[in-house]
Amino acid sequence: MRVLVVDDEIDLAKAIARGLRREGYAVDVVQSGEEALDAAEHTEYDLICLDLTMPGIDGRDVCRELRVERDYPARILMLTARDAVEDRVGGLDDGADDYLVKPFAFPELAARARMLLRRDSGQRASLLVVGPVRLDSARHEAWRGDRKLDLTAKEFTLLRYFMTNPGQVISQERLLEHVWDENADPFTNTVRVTVGTLRRKLTIGEEEPLLETVVGAGYRLLGGAV
Repeated sequence: MRVLVVDDEIDLAKAIARGLRREGYAVDVVQSGEEALDAAEHTEYDLICLDLTMPGIDGRDVCRELRVERDYPARILMLTARDAVEDRVGGLDDGADDYLVKPFAFPELAARARMLLRRDSGQRASLLVVGPVRLDSARHEAWRGDRKLDLTAKEFTLLRYFMTNPGQVISQERLLEHVWDENADPFTNTVRVTVGTLRRKLTIGEEEPLLETVVGAGYRLLGGAV
């Protein structure tokens, strides 16, 4: 999942980004509303962690622009030191999906992020289930049946993205957009290699294949037999 962190407090923004990367997200960081709008113009983010109070274009202005003018689909988590009811209501009315008051503990932010991103997948808990595969985002563990999968951080993130889009053919370009960050080189074979290693870990021996290549289109996670 691709996340944009927007905060003019750069140390806080970097700390949030480090924590989210440890959770397996691809994260970009900007420091102003102007930069946030520019980044969203060129990248389809799944979640935006957006500071409310910034010089120039503030968080509410960014939220209104994304929601009203652009119909931008990302979930928006508003971050702010303002805890008055009218501030929270204002941010939500502008299109934010959730609101987190500073200072906050990172585990709460991570839980809010998981909750917001689950909405699009139709899942109600941190556990994703597709056929014989289970993935627990909170514990950062995945299994096929009773077999625990030994996944790298990137393989885990890739599997989570496939599991939130089961049965869909997902192109290499879309995977680069949502699973890798802005530092990924689109001219390398990193997607093909990572999909290949994930496929081998998902299916061992006589197990039914779960991750298929659709020639000329991308990759698809199958339900398989439980």
